[in-house]
Amino acid sequence: MESGPVSQLITMIIFAVAAVVVLYQLYAVLGRRVGRQPEDAANPPVTPPVREELDARSEEDAAALTGLAALRARDPSFDAGRFLNGARSAYEMIVKDFAEGDREALQNLLAPGVLAAFEKVIAAREAAGETQSVEFIQPPRGDLETIKVEGDKAGIKVRFLAEQRVRTRTSEGEAVDDRRTAEAWTFERNLKSRDPNWLLVRVDAAEA
Repeated sequence: MESGPVSQLITMIIFAVAAVVVLYQLYAVLGRRVGRQPEDAANPPVTPPVREELDARSEEDAAALTGLAALRARDPSFDAGRFLNGARSAYEMIVKDFAEGDREALQNLLAPGVLAAFEKVIAAREAAGETQSVEFIQPPRGDLETIKVEGDKAGIKVRFLAEQRVRTRTSEGEAVDDRRTAEAWTFERNLKSRDPNWLLVRVDAAEA
């Protein structure tokens, strides 16, 4: 029988099929994208938490910008730096006048609701026979927090950080208390009014 050539042909076919299988398996592994590819460097993936944080910051910045732009649209002369200087001066005056119980001075600086709350504390001190005075150990710091325009009212929140020395005098003597305070004060102004002054309408605790 002439089995030599036939068996060689069969052997070659088997090797050829095996080679095709091996090559397919190699392609299946090497042809996949494993790990970071060179083209990925230009567009690194952003995980959902980071993306949400970036979006939140963008919204906050946009809100602050919108508030300032809205205020300047109604009052082109508004200057944030000049306002903060005035707010710091008002803060020192109000704190001192409140401690000394100067109702007349406070009337020009406070909205009616805040004035009523301050007067209750002043009356309680007077009934207890106490007097107070405040001095600032160093100039207070004021940072602009938010600006809002709603209708004809503009509101600005300022965070104040201060170191105060409070002296309280009673019939038993004098007590001295050094304090560090952090408060958020909100000032408002009617944009239709010719009066350029801002009134204190709210006082909240703030983070130091």
